[in-house]
Amino acid sequence: MSIEINFAGKVALITGASQGIGAEMARAFHRAGATVAINHPDLGSTRHDAESLAAELNHLRPQSALVVAADVANAESVQAMMQDLKQRCGGIDFLINNAAILRDRTVAKMSLDEWKVVIDVNLSGVFYCCKFGLEVMRDGGAIVSMGSIAAILGFYGQANYAATKSGVQALMRVISREAARRGIRANTIAPGVIETSMAATIPENVRAEMLKNVPLGRFGSTGDIANAALFLCSPLAAYVTGQTLEVNGGWRG
Repeated sequence: MSIEINFAGKVALITGASQGIGAEMARAFHRAGATVAINHPDLGSTRHDAESLAAELNHLRPQSALVVAADVANAESVQAMMQDLKQRCGGIDFLINNAAILRDRTVAKMSLDEWKVVIDVNLSGVFYCCKFGLEVMRDGGAIVSMGSIAAILGFYGQANYAATKSGVQALMRVISREAARRGIRANTIAPGVIETSMAATIPENVRAEMLKNVPLGRFGSTGDIANAALFLCSPLAAYVTGQTLEVNGGWRG
């Protein structure tokens, strides 16, 4: 007996979806039949990347992907994005909070701006997307937010990043209670090191030491995270809410 995840008729909004994990999530939800809203902050190449991804998906299934620009750190921008999706798609069913940035530095050397910008994007951005996303989310939907192994291990030089990811994981536990009356579930995925352009900036000697902690003997792929998000949004996870799913190859610190 086969098990199929079928999101036909559903709308999934994925923030920070122009590249990396977010882009792979967009492809995965699209393969499952969802209409995909690809968010980007309109910085650098993000608009071009998002539009290229939407074109790729629409070539496979016409009118199945759209691009929505919004800086998640800006509450007004997020609210406008959600209202736009309400008008264009009738609302959303899944919200994937993927957008995040790094500004690594020790506490002693970290500037106040480096602290604030990471908080604004990684934590406040998730709050804004949940607050205004819940206004346009259909009952029975699901929220999946990206945490991190950094929230558990507290990597050197990541005070700002680790604090935001710990906050996101706590925020999802609260929202899981508050949204439960509408049948909306809220969970977090906490990846280990995933092979992305962000991870590629880690020095090779540091990567080698990190890999020694992973029992499965490899870093994760973007597909590993996308599959976890599919599961958490699917009926297979109908009784899973308020949880943090660690996807890290067994790395326990």
